[in-house]
Amino acid sequence: QVQLVESGGGLVQAGGSLRLSCVASGRTFSSYVVGWLRQAPGKDRDFVAVISWSGASTYYANSVKGRFTISRDNAKNTVYLQMDSLKPEDTAVYYCATRTYMGSYSNVNEYTSWGQGTQVTVSS
Repeated sequence: QVQLVESGGGLVQAGGSLRLSCVASGRTFSSYVVGWLRQAPGKDRDFVAVISWSGASTYYANSVKGRFTISRDNAKNTVYLQMDSLKPEDTAVYYCATRTYMGSYSNVNEYTSWGQGTQVTVSS
C-alpha cells in the first residue's frame, strides 16, 4: 500500500495561485492512477482532477477546468495540482488519493489510499 503526504496549501486572495504536492512512498507509485479531491466545510468530498499512471490522460471537474492543472513526476513519486485564478468557493481541504484504474474516476468511494489533506483557503 502506498503512503501519501500532501503539502502546499495555505491562505491566498481570490485570483491568486497555489501549487499542491503529493509525495508518495512505495516503489509501485508509478502504476497508480492518482486523483485530487476536496472537502469544503459541511459538504461531501468531491472529485477535482485525476491523472493516469503515465500522465498521458487527465480529467477535471467542470468547476476547475481551465484553472487547475494536474501533473506527475514518477521519478520523484510526486503528483502536483497547480491552481490558478482561485475563487473563494475553492476553499476546502484537498486530498490526494490513489486508485488502480481510471474507470469512473469521479467516484470518490473508489479511491483507496488517501493522504491526510492540506487546507486551502481563498479570501475574497
